[in-house]
Amino acid sequence: MHEDRFSRTAQRVAVRRAAHQLFDRPCVLDDPLALRIVGSEAATKLQSGPGESSRFARAFRAFMVARSRYAEDELARAVAAGVAQYVVLGAGLDTFSCRSPHPVLRVFEVDHPATQAWKRERLQEAGIAIPQSMTFVPVDFERQTLADALRLAGFALNAASFFSWLGVTPYLTHPACMATFGFIARMPAGSGVVFDFAVDRELLNFGQRLALEVIANRVAAAGEPFQLFFDPAELQKELRSLGFRRVELLQGEQLNERYFKGRADGLCVRGGLADLIGAWV
Repeated sequence: MHEDRFSRTAQRVAVRRAAHQLFDRPCVLDDPLALRIVGSEAATKLQSGPGESSRFARAFRAFMVARSRYAEDELARAVAAGVAQYVVLGAGLDTFSCRSPHPVLRVFEVDHPATQAWKRERLQEAGIAIPQSMTFVPVDFERQTLADALRLAGFALNAASFFSWLGVTPYLTHPACMATFGFIARMPAGSGVVFDFAVDRELLNFGQRLALEVIANRVAAAGEPFQLFFDPAELQKELRSLGFRRVELLQGEQLNERYFKGRADGLCVRGGLADLIGAWV
């Protein structure tokens, strides 16, 4: 992304989460702050525009909310097991820290400085208070050491912690991505991470490649091109070689079974362009 401006893709993802609150019942991700943080102009545009009813838009936001719901579900399990630190890598306009149901949890939001400055503005304009339990950690994944940035922010490196990394890995280089996974894998036992990733083009069919091209062109036009794709089987092997003892892959079928089964509105994950993984130390 550009050094001096916030992430455009983070803005679009936030709008998708807000749309979910407006158009889908029941909500897979219940986020009462989602509409407020995108701002009144974006919220009004959502309510008055027809764009969210298309098959593509519905499937896209289904994946957006499913990945956040999965991360929050796994975080809740980690907290129940004694984890008290949560790191949101590439937080964007994620609102979890402002609506956390876990009083013991300390949240560290890691993101690009420009995006964090923009988020502070959005929170202030929306009248959403920044909780004392949340700490902003400005860092450029490609240029700075995550461990050093977290340490300076008061993060305890010797304590089991949970990480979420949503909507970020496709924009990174392979070395930068693996360095972050390596850092998490070296955390104390009981630590874990949930993340999503783009599926290797070679594993996609013709229709999926066309859909990927549309999305890739959009993010490239926003100055944030895709760089990194994974073969799910090979990625799981890489994660285990780094030291993760348990790895769970969730593809569209598993996500639909877990979060969208029996819905009357037909909302579900489609496309197969991206998958989710949970990995634990």
